[in-house]
Amino acid sequence: MSSISSNLSQHVVVPVHFVGPGAKHSSHMFRAAPPVPSFRLARMSRQPVVLHSSFVENPASNESPPQSLPAKLAPNDCVGVLLLNLGGPETLEDVQPFLYNLFADPDIIRLPPSAQFLQPAIAQLVSTLRAPKSREGYEAIGGGSPLRKITQEQAVALQDALARKGAPARTYVAMRYWKPFTEEAIAQLKSDGITRLVVLPLYPQFSVSTSGSSLRLLERLLREDPSLQNVRHVVIPSWYQRPGYVCSMADLIEAELKKFPDPRTVEIFFSAHGVPQSYVDEGDPYKEEMEHCVQLILEELRRRNVTNSHTLAYQSRVGPVEWLRPYTDDSIRYLGQRGTRSLLAVPISFVSEHIETLEEIDVEYRELAEESGIKEWGRVPALNTNSMFIDDLADAVIEALPYVGSVAGSGIPASESLVPLGEVDALLETYDKDRKVLPPPVLVWQWGWTKSAETWNGRIAMLSIIIILLLEVTTGRGVLSSLLSL
Repeated sequence: MSSISSNLSQHVVVPVHFVGPGAKHSSHMFRAAPPVPSFRLARMSRQPVVLHSSFVENPASNESPPQSLPAKLAPNDCVGVLLLNLGGPETLEDVQPFLYNLFADPDIIRLPPSAQFLQPAIAQLVSTLRAPKSREGYEAIGGGSPLRKITQEQAVALQDALARKGAPARTYVAMRYWKPFTEEAIAQLKSDGITRLVVLPLYPQFSVSTSGSSLRLLERLLREDPSLQNVRHVVIPSWYQRPGYVCSMADLIEAELKKFPDPRTVEIFFSAHGVPQSYVDEGDPYKEEMEHCVQLILEELRRRNVTNSHTLAYQSRVGPVEWLRPYTDDSIRYLGQRGTRSLLAVPISFVSEHIETLEEIDVEYRELAEESGIKEWGRVPALNTNSMFIDDLADAVIEALPYVGSVAGSGIPASESLVPLGEVDALLETYDKDRKVLPPPVLVWQWGWTKSAETWNGRIAMLSIIIILLLEVTTGRGVLSSLLSL
């Protein structure tokens, strides 16, 4: 992305905050995120961006007044919006290769430099072992993930909303681990002649394992393709604090609470996608942004006289390492033991229905809740193409357009930035300095007498020799002679 050496000045990471007439009754709700340690954000100001907002006074209205394209854009500019998402297998046959792509990402499974050559082998092993269980989950929700379909519907809805606001743009879907891959989206926007691009991760909160991983891949693709160096970009790294997102989530929670016999006694249970604790320890802002996100939604609910108790927990942990706590399953058991009898699950880090909402929450966690003594269960649906949510994303895109191609020192006050006014690599340097080699989005394990097989055979043989020598040193006995004597 912005690390293209010949074109550093064309990229910028900006936040998009809501500041305007519609905020005068709730300006405290959309404040900047809480301060974070200076070692994490040494170059980042935490003040809100002051931008034109079209959010109307009446929160029941889903439409903002028409806006026109910023004067900074030339008449012949072709604007594109790149929606980044995880991706998901569309058929049961896709499950294992999808899992391979997921676990081959160094941002998902981190290995020390000396062991990074094992990443493809580990990804192959883990994906093969997990595939049968994962297939059962996808089979339970219809035989595949609906994520691609829903994301494409969001892209169409966003494109329509932008057109209504006088800001025509083409939208593209770029999945990280399955089709349509980011490479396909980049090829299409090249073919369409896009000259200005807003990159919009569909993750409300930033994490190096989600938005960061997609941005690193995008950075590499742009660096390697000289023809893309004339495409100027702006990235909206996170947008959980926007009014459309906050109010839409509050609307959905309020509507689901009314379905319970006694809404006041319901525990509002926010379940977020987990990340390894080590990522947060290294500076990933995900946990902080998630907690602030929940705080904003609760403040909006309190303004509506909804004062239920709440829990925030993290789901979908993988492997033996420590993940963000408290875990969703542990929290459900604790609530049951405490005497909670009514629970409303809120998938807080997901804006589309997929395996983690339809199977993990709706099936696994509901069954666990019932086993734990919780009698009444509800679940807030994902936003999908919620009109207020999509309309606000369109506002975010329009507000970001003036920053396309801007850098620090270009006349934009640094104090107006929530994240660095600069290149995308400023964001990645803050959270992902190592820039580990990204895996290709295809299966790379090759069987047979190939050069790849020779390489892996040699590495496995060398690893085996090292293990044998270590065992002999630690036990004082010859391993091979011990085996032969059995």
